[in-house]
Amino acid sequence: MSQSVEPSEQILGSALKAVGEHGDNPSAFLAVNEGNEYFHHGDGCVIAYRAAGRYLIQFGGVFGPPEQQRSAIRDFLGHARKTRRKVVSIQLQRADAELYSSEGFTVNQVGSSYAVHLPDFTLRGTRFVKLRNKISRATRSGLDVREVSYLDAENRIEAVDRAWLRSKGRHVKEIEFLVGQLGGPAQRHRRLFAGFVDDELVAYISYSPSYGARPGWLHDLSRRLPHAMPGVMEAINAAAVQKFIEEGAEWLHFGFTPFTGLDPACELPGNSSLTGRLMRLLAEKGGSVYPAATQLAYKEKWGPHLVLPEYLAFEGGASFGAIWQILRVTKSI
Repeated sequence: MSQSVEPSEQILGSALKAVGEHGDNPSAFLAVNEGNEYFHHGDGCVIAYRAAGRYLIQFGGVFGPPEQQRSAIRDFLGHARKTRRKVVSIQLQRADAELYSSEGFTVNQVGSSYAVHLPDFTLRGTRFVKLRNKISRATRSGLDVREVSYLDAENRIEAVDRAWLRSKGRHVKEIEFLVGQLGGPAQRHRRLFAGFVDDELVAYISYSPSYGARPGWLHDLSRRLPHAMPGVMEAINAAAVQKFIEEGAEWLHFGFTPFTGLDPACELPGNSSLTGRLMRLLAEKGGSVYPAATQLAYKEKWGPHLVLPEYLAFEGGASFGAIWQILRVTKSI
């Protein structure tokens, strides 16, 4: 039996179980964000999505046993038809993309995700001179990096969030859905590293667990006070990386950045040439829609060992309306 339901503690628990056991997407933990809905199929298959206009926007493919994923997709399409909507799926991995393509979806690369293999990671060498200098300057300026409890630091975290958002301009909204969150019942699974100057919390980075073939941590939500010194985010991440290495973690994922790493060789047969052109246009001129260039520059300075293409899949043909609804539901516009 399949069903679509609003999340509760029990339903969130089943989603966490599906993500933990079958989430081979580095960003799979975002499926348990508050605000998501869940469609359950068979024995442990979960689909996370949000409704937007005439679409159900699915995140990250099917989280469930591989042998059940095809039937879960078909069942979810049937549910969408009952609600007079179509399905569009974002942040699919290559295996997901091939499966969705075989089910009649039009699939295009939408961006890439980046990761560092921690056993091979080092900041030594000329490649990382600028990064080491930024970290050193922040430390000499009095920055103290600590791992903290969100509950203990909640009020100060919220103050950083408010100042960060104000600094972006009065009309800027905080992006949702494809980025992580803080608080809520899933918070116990995340880790939070913060930078302090004279005991003032000036910046933080939240890390979410990452599962599957490349387990470790996802460098997720990050914020800083506008007046925080240069290098504060790099210093926080360097401290977290050192801690993860000491604990034996395998990978640090920097997550998905849309409109980056686009490569015709990564496209699947039957892709939409119009969507491909739109993605390339957004890569060149889409800074007002999404700060992809800034995100990519930060990720590349850590020397990622792995770049994975990620995909967007449309039920039937590609649709500008579906892309518009993705931008709306993520608050990118």
